[in-house]
Formats: sequence, C-alpha cells, structure tokens
Amino acid sequence: MTSAPSRTHHQITFAVLTVGVAAFALLQSLVMPVLPTVEVELGTNQTNVTWVLTAYLLSASISTPIMGRLGDMYGKKRVFVIALGALAAGSLLAALASTLPVMIIARVVQGIGGGVLPLAFGIIRDEFPKAKVPGAIGLIAALISVGAGAGIVLAGPIVELLGYHWLFWIPLIITSLAGVAALVLIPESPIRTRGRINWLTAFLLSAWLVALLLAVSQAPKWGWGSPKVIGLLVAALVVVVAWIVAEARSSNPLIDMTMMRIRGVWAANLIALLMGVGMYAGLGFLPQFLQAPSSAGYGFGATVTESGLMLLPNAIAMFAVGLFSGRLASRFGSKNLLVVGSLITAGSYFMLAFLHSSEIDIYLANAISGIGFGLVFSAMSNVVVASVPQEQTGVASGMNANIRTIGGSLGAAFMASVVAVGASSSGVPVESGYTNGFAMLGAAGVLASVAALFIPTMRRDKKTHLEDTADLPHPELAMVAGGTLSGAKSE
Repeated sequence: MTSAPSRTHHQITFAVLTVGVAAFALLQSLVMPVLPTVEVELGTNQTNVTWVLTAYLLSASISTPIMGRLGDMYGKKRVFVIALGALAAGSLLAALASTLPVMIIARVVQGIGGGVLPLAFGIIRDEFPKAKVPGAIGLIAALISVGAGAGIVLAGPIVELLGYHWLFWIPLIITSLAGVAALVLIPESPIRTRGRINWLTAFLLSAWLVALLLAVSQAPKWGWGSPKVIGLLVAALVVVVAWIVAEARSSNPLIDMTMMRIRGVWAANLIALLMGVGMYAGLGFLPQFLQAPSSAGYGFGATVTESGLMLLPNAIAMFAVGLFSGRLASRFGSKNLLVVGSLITAGSYFMLAFLHSSEIDIYLANAISGIGFGLVFSAMSNVVVASVPQEQTGVASGMNANIRTIGGSLGAAFMASVVAVGASSSGVPVESGYTNGFAMLGAAGVLASVAALFIPTMRRDKKTHLEDTADLPHPELAMVAGGTLSGAKSE
C-alpha cells in the first residue's frame, strides 16, 4: 500500500530514465570526432588511440546482456542505479586520465553502463499503463540514436570552448544527478526471475564477443587475411557454437535460446545487426568525408564543429519521429514501420553515395536518415518487448541492443576497409571509396527491410477480438507489435 502512490507517477519515472539513457548515448559518440585531439593530448599514435573506442565497445557488448539479466533477477531499479554509477565512475576516471592505459580502463568501466537501455525498457514495461508502453519505449529507443547524433554535433564546440576533458565531466554530472534521482524516485520492480548468473555461459559469451569485435575492429590495420584476424574469427566461431550448446543445455541460461528462437525476437535482432552497421558506420565516417578538403575532389573542408552541425538534421529528425512513434505503431503497426523505416534509411545512404556535391544534399540526406532510424529503432524495441514474457524483458532487449553494437563494430570495420581501397599515397581516401562505402550501408538497409517481413503480424478472428500468432505470446500488447486493427478498440 505504501508504494502505490509512487507508482502512479510514471511521467517522473520516464523523465529520470530519459536523463540516464541520454548520458549513455552521448558517451557512445562524443569521443568519435575528436580522437585526433585525444591522440595528441595523451601522447600516443593513431593505432593505439582507437582502443579508446574499442575498449568501450567490447565492455558494453559483454556487460549489456549480463546487466539485463541481473536486473530481471535482483531488481531493475537497483541494477539501473549501479549502471549509472559505473558510467559516472568511468567518466570521472576518464576526465582525470593523463595516459592512454588509464583512459582505456576508464572506458571499460563506462561500458558497464550499457545496461541502462534494457533496464529502462524493463522498468517502463513494469511501471507504465499498457497503452503508454509503446510510445515510451519508442522515445527511449529513439533517444539512443538521437544521443549518438548529438554527441557528434556537440563534441566540436565542447572541445573548442572547454577542452576535451569536458567530454567526460559533462556526462559525469548528468549521470550522477540521474543516479540520485533514480534511487529516490523510481520504484523497485515487482517482477523477478528466479535463478542465478551462469558464469560459464557468461564467460563464453564474453570470449566470442571479444574475439569477434577485436578481429573486425583491427582488421583494417592487420589485414583481413592476416593470421591474427583469421585466428580470432575462427576462435569466435568455435566459442559461439560452444556458447549456444552450453546455453541450450543449461537449466539456468544467461540467454534463453528458446526465447531467441521466437520469430519476433530473431527478426528484430537481425534488423538490429544490419541497422547497427548503417548507423555507427555512417556516424563514424560521414564527419571524415565532410572534413576532407575540396582539393580531394569531394568533401567541404569542414571543421569538427561544422561537420557536426551538418549532421544535426539527423538527430532532430530522429527525435521528432520518436515523439510520435507510439501513435504510429498503433496506427500502422511496428512491422510496417520497420519495413518503411529501413527503406528510408537505405535511400538516404544511396543519396549520400551518388548525390553529395552540395551542402544541401548532405543536410537533406541526414534528415531522411534520421526519419528512417527513428522509425526503425522505436518500432524494433517495441517488437522485442512484446515478443517475450515480462520477466525476460531486460535480457531480451539487452541482447537486441548488444547485437546493434556488434553491427556497429562490423559496419565500422567494413567501411574502413572499403574507404581505404585506392587511397592516395598521402593516405587520403578517393571519392569512389566513400561512394562504395555509403552504397554498402544502403544495401544493409534494404536487407533490414527484408528481415522485417518475417516479423509476425496480428490478426483479428471472427469473434472480433485480437489474437496473436504463435510467436507473439502477449495479446495484451497486440497494439505494440501489430498495430490496432480496423474495428478493434484500443486502450
């Protein structure tokens, strides 16, 4: 009885979740455009400084599903606060770092905060009225993409006005405030999953992720045919098979393989992989394209700040779409949004590939991609949440977010390899490298739209009530995954 009043104010819970997720999203991308500055400040070289990104990526990939599982077991609020604490601690260490090893350790600690996204989804599903779940999840999902875009935009002004250390002081302040607010204002989840962490499967999961992401992140430097890359890829394949077998046989799996076979889940995960390829590779390489001197035959000679502003339409469009994602899902269905959003994203990258001679082209293409990503990421999260039992929300959405990160790593590695083909003796890429690279990202969007066709749709039976397919076990969330059907009454 005493906790009832606090659970009625779901708007306050949403505000706290938004701040925490926004801080995590910013940390994903703030460092990307200013790596050359960090390289000089820490006295290292271009090869070594990439570990500032790789360490964060590896840590987040490993921690995200584990944190989601811990939240399902011990309480989503509790683990959400711990994740924010890790973000704050890592940000503090990074802000004070004066050497590369300390910065890398700081980024590993920050990566533990990757659990904020699946935990936020789980808290929303536990605390919000059913009719408001789609819109809230859509906004949080869109916020990840918006935050990544905003990080690219804000990095330049922050470094120019305050110095690169403030790339970490600002997130430290935000995460600290969000952590205190979460501790005080968010009610603890009443839903628990019995069991314990299976540390063997957690180790195997970590091992194949490390091997895979290390291979693809270093392949542009070591060479795709090098013994080290091939050895890591073979090791990743062997360990992933061992991990799947161990999870399937475990009475207490970290990732429920039965859950992963649900059509809505595996289709959404495939979309996450492909769209992760497009988003992270696009955000990572478009600033380099814009900053290239016009003497190279392309580019605009933009500064870090100017290139960030040219990406601003992407973040604005994603946020605007996120505001209406719940209504769009109810009206058209999340499956349809995924198909259309993927195709819109593909179109924006094909535009960048073949139409990039003026700044107007860049602004327009970025606005279009923002619309596509906003539709896809909000709808994809809704499908995952609607496809699994409530007690598996954290681990399912965590794995989806994790697969998006893996896709981003793959996309960045492939993009680096494609762009480098035919580079001049000075190391400056030729225009055809970027053209082929952006076309590759467009093809990934087309494949994502095909994957979206496999997501189950809702149907209405002769007795005029909604029923789901065998792969969607929650008819009360029909409006989330399939949309409100004609003649059916929604909440």
